[in-house]
Amino acid sequence: MFVAMAGGVGAARFLQGLLEVVSPEDLTVIVNTGDDFEIYGLYVSPDLDIITYTLAGLVDEGKGWGIKGDTFGFLDMLSRYGYETWFRIGDRDLATHLHRTMLLRRGLRLSQVTADICHRLGVQVRILPMSDDPVRTMIRTEAGIMHFQEYLVKRGAKDAVLGVDFLGAKEAKPSPGVLEAIEEAYGIIVCPSNPIVSIGAILSIYGIRQALRRTRAPVVAISPIIMGAPVKGPADKLMRGLGFEVSAFSVASLYSDFLDTFIIDFRDSMLAKRIEGELGIKVIVTDTLMTSLEAKKRLAEATLHSLGR
Repeated sequence: MFVAMAGGVGAARFLQGLLEVVSPEDLTVIVNTGDDFEIYGLYVSPDLDIITYTLAGLVDEGKGWGIKGDTFGFLDMLSRYGYETWFRIGDRDLATHLHRTMLLRRGLRLSQVTADICHRLGVQVRILPMSDDPVRTMIRTEAGIMHFQEYLVKRGAKDAVLGVDFLGAKEAKPSPGVLEAIEEAYGIIVCPSNPIVSIGAILSIYGIRQALRRTRAPVVAISPIIMGAPVKGPADKLMRGLGFEVSAFSVASLYSDFLDTFIIDFRDSMLAKRIEGELGIKVIVTDTLMTSLEAKKRLAEATLHSLGR
């Protein structure tokens, strides 16, 4: 079994390529839920939905999130009643959030709800939320402390970042199956996701980082940073706000206590010697831009090769 640790869009695109060379029954994906929040009385889990919709063939490929061809009549009507509609929930997407909320209110755990949604959407990959317990990524800025979705979506990631907190992480436990998957895996992949608020949130759950250190499986990560900038998202602003150099080197340093191999883009090849020399991590240089399904597949093949597969 392969285990992948995933955030949102970048991870979802990589997983598309991985499933070209790996059987879905042979893959477990541990997904960030620090971005989860409630809006309009509904429980929304953005990264779980991006991963699930992508693997179900439903995602809006242009945006990387939401459902292709979705309409927004619900939000249009809601705005007429005076509500803010900065978080764009499509009409079909709304059904997922409503279904999740109803199941949670019936007493099911988030991992059980996720399994139900995957089953109904025909996703054979095992998708696990990082925790069934609430963990919320909060961004400290000069404008105050705010939820990550407010920082990113509502305010467009324009505020200077002063710090990042994962509320509830100290009390949260890994969801059922997470630690076992890491311990039993024959290869672990850290997807090209935001190292601060996606992978960082997963690692904030006590037991997960420790399991990655203990596992006998090789661990490989793919850098989401190319030439000092993220392919997508606000990783640069978050890293800079926390005092990190915005580079593939910094991403490798954040994972250095459990990482065996790090994959960087050929445009960053000059960083390979530094990563290997200062961090002691083997580096593979390849094309990491996933501009087509074939490119995603090639990156997945390079990743599996680094795991000895």
